[in-house]
Amino acid sequence: MLQSIIDRRLAGKNKSIGNRERFLRRYKDQVREAVKRAIDGRGIRDIERGEDIHIPKRDISEPVFGHGQGGVREVVHPGNKDYVRGDRIERPKGGQGGGSGSGQASDSGEGEDDFVFTLSKEEFMQVFFEDLALPHLIRTQLAEVPEWKSQRAGYSSDGTPNNLHVVRSMRGAIGRRIAIGAGSRRELREMQDRLAELKTACKPGDAAAERAIKALEAEIEQLRARLERIPYLDPIDLRYRSRIRVPVPTSKAVMFCLMDVSGSMDEGRKELSKRFFILLYLFLTRHYEKIELVFIRHHTQAQEVTEDEFFHARETGGTVVSSALVLMEEIIRARYSPSEWNIYGAQASDGDNWHHDSGRCRELLNDKILPLCRYYAYVQVAEEEQNLWEEYTQLLEVNRHFAMRKATSADQIYPVFRELFKKEGAKAA
Repeated sequence: MLQSIIDRRLAGKNKSIGNRERFLRRYKDQVREAVKRAIDGRGIRDIERGEDIHIPKRDISEPVFGHGQGGVREVVHPGNKDYVRGDRIERPKGGQGGGSGSGQASDSGEGEDDFVFTLSKEEFMQVFFEDLALPHLIRTQLAEVPEWKSQRAGYSSDGTPNNLHVVRSMRGAIGRRIAIGAGSRRELREMQDRLAELKTACKPGDAAAERAIKALEAEIEQLRARLERIPYLDPIDLRYRSRIRVPVPTSKAVMFCLMDVSGSMDEGRKELSKRFFILLYLFLTRHYEKIELVFIRHHTQAQEVTEDEFFHARETGGTVVSSALVLMEEIIRARYSPSEWNIYGAQASDGDNWHHDSGRCRELLNDKILPLCRYYAYVQVAEEEQNLWEEYTQLLEVNRHFAMRKATSADQIYPVFRELFKKEGAKAA
C-alpha cells in the first residue's frame, strides 16, 4: 500500500538559516575579504553593525554538464569566405558580456550584476573574529570554566555512609513501624481484652471455655510474632544528606587601555589608537560575560578617565609614559585581584618619551605589570623607532605574553590586531 505524508507545518521565521550557513561556508574567502574591506572604511563607532557584501557573479556560478552531439561530423558554413577545410576557428574576442566590448554604450547585449548578500550584525562579527583567539588560551580557558561549589539540597534515599543523617533515618523508621503495625497492635489489644474477659467468665471444668482461651492465646502469640518481625531499621528508612554542585562564574576580565595624549600625538595617531582599543573591546566581550574597562590617559601625568573623556578630551602636554604604568599597577592592587580577574593591558603611543623614563617603563612592565597580566599588547602608531620601542623590544625575549606591533595607517590596524590575537598555528591575515 502506498502512503503519502504531507507536511503542513508552518515554516518558522528562521527557515532559511540553514541555507545562510551553507552559503557562508561555501563562499568563506569572499565573505572574509568583504568584511576586511568594510572594516578598513568604518569609523570606530560603526564597527559592530552588519554589512552588504558584493560577490562577483563568476565566483558563485555552479558547474554544469553539457551533452555534445557526439560522433564525427562535417559542418558546412554557408557563405563562408574566410576558411577552408582544416582551419581552426578562433574564439570570439571580448569579455563575457554581450556588449560591443569597446567600452562605449551599446543598444544590444545583456549582463548580470554582482550578487549582493546582507550579513547580519552577529554574522559580521562571527566572520570578523572567527580565526582569532586569546593568547595563552590554556590559562584563559581554565579561568573561563566555572568553579563549582557544593550546596545542600535536602535528603535522598541513597548516598555514602559518611552522609547518613541518623536522626532523619530513625524518624523515618519509627514512622514506618507505626504505620505498618498500627492495625495489628489495635487487634492485639482487642484480643487481649477478650482473653481477659474469657478468663474471668471461665468456670472450672468448662472445657469449651478452656479451648477458646487456648485458641485465642495462640492467635495472640502469632500476632505478637508478626509484630516482632517488623524490622527496626529498614534500608528504605535510610536518609542521606543530598548535596548538589552549582556553578560559580569566574570569567571576569578587565582591560586597561593606556593612551598617550602628549603633544606629539596628533589627531591621526589618536584615531589609530582608538580603533585598536575598540577592536580589543569587541573581541573580549565575545569571550567573557563580564568585562570591565579602565581608561587611562597620560602625558606628563596619568589619570583614570571615563570612556567619553578617553576618546574626546583635548588635554595634552609633555610625555612621561611611566606615570600610566604606575597608575595601572595601583588600580590592579586596589580593585582587581589577579586570582579573580583576567587582566589585559593595551598601550598605544607614538614611542616618543622622555629619554630617562623609557628604561623605567621597561622595568615597571617586567617587574610589576606583566606578572599580573594574561596578555599585554603595545601598539606604536608611528614608524620611527624611538627609545621606548628599543626598551620594550628587550621584553620580548623573556615574556611570551607581551607583544608589540606598529600601525601607521588606518588600513593597518585590522591586520596588526589579527597578528596580535591570531590562534596558535593559524596564519596571519
